[in-house]
Amino acid sequence: MTTRREFIGSLTGGLLAASVAVEAQQPGKVYRIGILTNKASDPVEARLLEAFRLGLRELGWIEGRNILLEFREAEGNYARLPALAADLVRLKVDLILARSSQYVQAAKEATSSIPIVFVVHADPVRTGHVTSLARPGGNITGLANLMSDLAPKLLELLSSAVPVAKQIAVLWNPDTPSHTPALKEVEEAGRTLRMQLQAVGARTAAELEGAFTAMARARAQAVLVLSSPLFLAERQRVAKLATTHRLPSISDLREYVEAGGLMSYGANYEDLFRRGAVYVDRILKGAKPAELPVQQATKFELVINLKTAKALGLTIPPSLLRRADEIIQ
Repeated sequence: MTTRREFIGSLTGGLLAASVAVEAQQPGKVYRIGILTNKASDPVEARLLEAFRLGLRELGWIEGRNILLEFREAEGNYARLPALAADLVRLKVDLILARSSQYVQAAKEATSSIPIVFVVHADPVRTGHVTSLARPGGNITGLANLMSDLAPKLLELLSSAVPVAKQIAVLWNPDTPSHTPALKEVEEAGRTLRMQLQAVGARTAAELEGAFTAMARARAQAVLVLSSPLFLAERQRVAKLATTHRLPSISDLREYVEAGGLMSYGANYEDLFRRGAVYVDRILKGAKPAELPVQQATKFELVINLKTAKALGLTIPPSLLRRADEIIQ
């Protein structure tokens, strides 16, 4: 025989046990990450984003289980970035991944509270996106690819490959915030190397052909391409225009050389995207962006395209070839 008190006690205990079991089965919070990018289907973008996903998986973040990725793509129209960033803010994402300075600027204008992580920022301090590398001081932090510091090095490498070139064009995008300080560094290096530099701007793909025509009119002998989302997306076209105009070229993007450019020296972007996942992990676990120091690139590579050199009638010095991390035949 079971007394009424024993029955109620067993019933209550069973309900409590069931409640605990249900709670244990319920998944935890699913965090939503907004990603500002150009075109996720671009092979280069896809490869970089996969490196980011891999970094997340290594830290226990699984898409659809405890994290969701919300993509907003400019698709070549970078004037859309402010609206895309604002859309992510309306969605109340927990964090925004803004790959470089142009994307960071749009995200910064859209929110001062949602954490923003960049992965290939060329100069976060001089663009005003962080107060300092050691203490960012706001809602923005991430990884820097040091383009402003590398730009003079690119000019030196170009001079080593084409010693006779003294008239150098610099292809830049005035809408890319980090290009302004990078251009100043290149101009300073040009004076040291006694080169005549010509800054030629292109804000859209439609302006690229006119930019190279302007270089030809100015009798440029080579071109330095400052990396930007536009030039990365149009890498094949930029490389072809440089070859058509018989201009040896250099960039900090290896993908530019794979597309037919002559040389590149710069940070390994896949490594930066993978490391970007660490910032996402720490912030989602409670760290404040203002207190997470900006990390700098640690892996750099020199890539040379000998097929392009041959097409330009160039002989790359053996000393430079020995320094190359990769040579495209």
